[in-house]
Amino acid sequence: MINIAIDGPAGAGKSTVAKAVAKELNIVYLDTGAMYRATAYNAIKNGIDVNDEEKVKEMLETLTMDVMYEDGVQQIVVNGFNTTPYLREHYMSKAASDISAHPCVRYKMVDIQRELAKTYDLVLDGRDIGTFVLPDANCKIFLVASPEERARRRVAENKLKGQESDYNTVLEDIKKRDYNDSHRKVAPLKKADDAIELETTTMSIDEVVATVIKIVKEKIQ
Repeated sequence: MINIAIDGPAGAGKSTVAKAVAKELNIVYLDTGAMYRATAYNAIKNGIDVNDEEKVKEMLETLTMDVMYEDGVQQIVVNGFNTTPYLREHYMSKAASDISAHPCVRYKMVDIQRELAKTYDLVLDGRDIGTFVLPDANCKIFLVASPEERARRRVAENKLKGQESDYNTVLEDIKKRDYNDSHRKVAPLKKADDAIELETTTMSIDEVVATVIKIVKEKIQ
């Protein structure tokens, strides 16, 4: 199986790069971040505080998650409800970060991801793919960029989607998420020892994608 891990902090361009690599190699892209967002959305939808570990743990006991594709777009169905249209709302970023700090949530998602990786050639992006989820992945890449550049990209991305967002608010959210993700007890944001780090602050997204595809092809040939 071909398993490619693309890690990095929030707003580093992981999803865009991972999708492009998957398309180039004609393999499946699995948006792991969306899986955590879907879990957080399910909690919020059911009136559960994402910071209440005991309540979240109870929720997971009956939680089912199906990952499927419609016209090449990943859909995440939780307990029979398609959460996909709601996962990129502004408040979901912080909620996903908070709920992912609970060990029970991490282990639940990782079990699902590992099973999918045994079945399909996959590109996965996240914060702990290379270190925790798939430590034996064929190729590991760690994308980094300054918080300011990542905030600028996120604001521009939202604008293209017709969503107005305040730069300073987005920047503060990114900084908080960096702290949360790098300080959580289970599988914190960290570069794998055998991952290739790519500094993308001054690179266009096309340059990043081209560089990553070159690295991947060299690794898996």
